[in-house]
Amino acid sequence: MPYIRAILKNEIQPHVFSWVIWGTTTFVVFLAQLADRGGVGAWPIGVSGCITIFIAVLAYLKRADITITKTDWLFFVVAMSSLPLWFVTADPMWAVVILTLVDVLGFGPTVRKAYASPHSESLLFFSLFASRNILVIFALEHISITTVLFPAVIASACMLLIGMIIFRRRRITINNQETTGK
Repeated sequence: MPYIRAILKNEIQPHVFSWVIWGTTTFVVFLAQLADRGGVGAWPIGVSGCITIFIAVLAYLKRADITITKTDWLFFVVAMSSLPLWFVTADPMWAVVILTLVDVLGFGPTVRKAYASPHSESLLFFSLFASRNILVIFALEHISITTVLFPAVIASACMLLIGMIIFRRRRITINNQETTGK
């Protein structure tokens, strides 16, 4: 996978907190989708959860982004403390609603990092991630809030992150050109 290769080559620096949150929530959403008869369409979410956990481990081992702010800790603590709530609900739909919210919170540290350093993230990866989530929706065997909410929201969040990264890269290029007079 190009994203993992880029981490190993130190070309990108994923934020470990985001990836721990994403890996945990993605895998639990997979389990909830299976409980709601998501079928084969849920399997890509399960595989993604495993890969995402692997990326979190790589991010930790490579110390990819060691800048952890108080805001990052806030996102992380709120996201992780929300996870047990799905057990209380005993309903796959509410589990997915809660976990989708938690997963969106996981974007917080990455958005902060990518805003400050937009070249530290891969546009290709997040484009593939958004596309994967859109394809998952079409592959689901059972359409419901439980099976569709997570991939739809995460695809949207990825597209927003991509837009922000493109905007920031252009802004930095313009600022550099103005500074150098070119």
